Amino acid sequence: MTALKGKTLFITGASRGIGLAIALRAARDGANIAIAAKTAEPNPKLEGTIHTAAAEIEKTGGRALAVVCDIRDEAQVQAAVDRTVAQFGGIDICVNNASAISLTRTEATDMKRYDLMHAINGRGTFLVSKTCIPHLRKAANPHILMLSPPLDMNPKWFGPHVAYSIAKYNMSLCVLGMAAELKGDGIAVNALWPRTTIATAAIRNILGGDKLMRMSRKPDIIADAAHLVFSQSARELTGQFLIDDSFLHEKGGVTDFEGYRVDPAAPLAPDFFVPEASMPPPGVTLAKMSLGH
Repeated sequence: MTALKGKTLFITGASRGIGLAIALRAARDGANIAIAAKTAEPNPKLEGTIHTAAAEIEKTGGRALAVVCDIRDEAQVQAAVDRTVAQFGGIDICVNNASAISLTRTEATDMKRYDLMHAINGRGTFLVSKTCIPHLRKAANPHILMLSPPLDMNPKWFGPHVAYSIAKYNMSLCVLGMAAELKGDGIAVNALWPRTTIATAAIRNILGGDKLMRMSRKPDIIADAAHLVFSQSARELTGQFLIDDSFLHEKGGVTDFEGYRVDPAAPLAPDFFVPEASMPPPGVTLAKMSLGH
């Protein structure tokens, strides 16, 4: 399938992890990808830079534009979008992947960290979407996708880490509002969230180290689910809060999820924010554990 051939994606935080996986999946179709991220120089604690990501995208079959961009800075975001449009002629898809996390209780959350999470997760998502909208209006099948959770108001998602939860839910509130606002323009706005933990630097460095990495799925599952979202009609699929494996099963007909596991012998760890009513596809079982609680 080459559904994204010639399409242009603007992806925040695409130098590694989930953002890069989404970029590489699109690159296999021959898409153009703007990598909007802060990492231009190698970091010993984090894999990848915008330049290594661009090289991977080009090698995979896409065209890449590496742009240093701090999504907290309005001028940088505008410049990044302008460069993307100048390079590729427009923007078809905006992916708000960049995010900050700190799983601290209220008294342990310093305001610098609080402000960082809200500036990236909520404000950054709003700013990037806002800046892309004029170009998305000109696209044939425009999509905005947030890597954010369903709006499940269960107190258990808030109690252990209030600051992070409300910052992350800000992204989802953008989905709720922008989907309604932009429906008449034919711009789809959806959220995508993993049922399980995903093997990224955040899992290794912040949440659970190598053990939780083995209990996770690869970023490929999010990339495949995002690709499926972008392949849908923007006028028919909007305002949805999608869980990766359920969407792949129900809309894509996927029945075998074993290939996404990091370690097939390890139980799968459930991610934050997945509503209890959301049942996994047939054959998928999760460990009975709770992150951050």
